[in-house]
Amino acid sequence: MSNVLKAAAIQMNCILGNKEENLAKAKKLVEEAIHQGARLIVLPELFNTGYRVEENDLDLAESIPGFTTHWMSEISARSGIYLVGCFLEKGQTDGLIYDTAVAVGPNGLIGSYRKIHLWDTENTRFTKGEEFPVFDLGFARLGMQICYEVGFPEGARILTLSGADIVVYPSAFGKARLYAWDVATRSRALENGIYVLACNRTGTEKGETTFGGTSRIVNPQGMVLAEASQEDEVVISEIDLDMVARQRRSIPYLRDLNKSVVLKGLASK
Repeated sequence: MSNVLKAAAIQMNCILGNKEENLAKAKKLVEEAIHQGARLIVLPELFNTGYRVEENDLDLAESIPGFTTHWMSEISARSGIYLVGCFLEKGQTDGLIYDTAVAVGPNGLIGSYRKIHLWDTENTRFTKGEEFPVFDLGFARLGMQICYEVGFPEGARILTLSGADIVVYPSAFGKARLYAWDVATRSRALENGIYVLACNRTGTEKGETTFGGTSRIVNPQGMVLAEASQEDEVVISEIDLDMVARQRRSIPYLRDLNKSVVLKGLASK
């Protein structure tokens, strides 16, 4: 039985605060990915609102499940695909907002992940998450991180040790630091023997925040299989999940990791 499937990353610009327009654009791009045979599709960070909406975070945040989750679930159910999106989540405690990635499938909501490592002024906007869940999709085990977290190897390693063979990074990553994006996306894939789907924003918001695009799909050897170069683009590639185990045998980082020593070192800090 083949263990190969098509995965896609949706690269797109957004209109600040305009959920209707952003969802319409996202739907068109997702449908393009579906038409090309993608079974797992990832949308960027805060794709339904744009990123620099800090003055409207409270108004734009949603419960999970909620409006955007239902929008995602309807597309997934209709097309039989798995979809990951990232948007502002309204916490159960009034006034708390999370930057949250959500995974849905043909049968509805699968689960969510709240961003743990917040970038710069995000620390004044969002509450930090605390958990690293891994979700079994049937054909693969999925871990989620968000944007800046691609530079923190601990998150991807924790997800990998918990069983993930694909880690997705919905992002609004800045153009000024694309050098970090380039190295980190490939490094997280190689050191863990995982597929990385790194999905980024494009465009400029408020005349000062420019996103770097360069959405990509990276294999367990750290090789870029497909990469975006346009403002609104579907990045798609076949991924062979059997390669995960083969690469982990070829360079046995996980086998040779002395977890007890690492954990002891962390505990002593």
